[in-house]
Amino acid sequence: MNKMSKILYVKANPKPEGTSRTFKVSDSFVNAYKAIHPNDEIITLDLYKEGIRFLREEDIMALNNDEELQNKDHPAYKYAHQLLDADKIIIAAPFWNLSFPAILKAYLDCVAVGGITFKYTAEGPKGQCIGKKAIHFVTRGGAYSEEPLSKYELGDRYLRTVFAFIGITDFTTFALENMDRSATNVEQVIANAIKETQELAKNF
Repeated sequence: MNKMSKILYVKANPKPEGTSRTFKVSDSFVNAYKAIHPNDEIITLDLYKEGIRFLREEDIMALNNDEELQNKDHPAYKYAHQLLDADKIIIAAPFWNLSFPAILKAYLDCVAVGGITFKYTAEGPKGQCIGKKAIHFVTRGGAYSEEPLSKYELGDRYLRTVFAFIGITDFTTFALENMDRSATNVEQVIANAIKETQELAKNF
């Protein structure tokens, strides 16, 4: 019997329900995953609805207090414990201004925490999230996965680097590109991507 997995689905887009191209694809992936793995637990964390905040002085001070740091209800660091508790992480965020929405960076500051998701050792920092897997869904206006624009792609690259730092190296990127070009049939691209997610969900 397969072990039940805990899935953390992180969404970062303030658009009204049903209008985000990124979410159309990521939601279809999650629905396909649910159908294939009905016993797995899926926790959806919409960063805008959650109201993720930037780190404050009291949050920084908590880093020096192990009791506060290990408090799973701490307003900032509860997200690090939540991620540590998950087996698989899904990130859905559009490509904005060469990166991703700032609220996702605020979230990463809350989950990349020394003493929770990584630790400093005599040999240097060591990720505590080894064995987990992640997938990043992103839509981009242009072709940023290839030259000459690839050098400007700082979102997925940063996300992948942070996740590797905390121990998650099984990281897949599912990107739709050229979505703002007049020659792109956006509806067809999304429809094709949704079909792809059905297969992708089988092996996640």
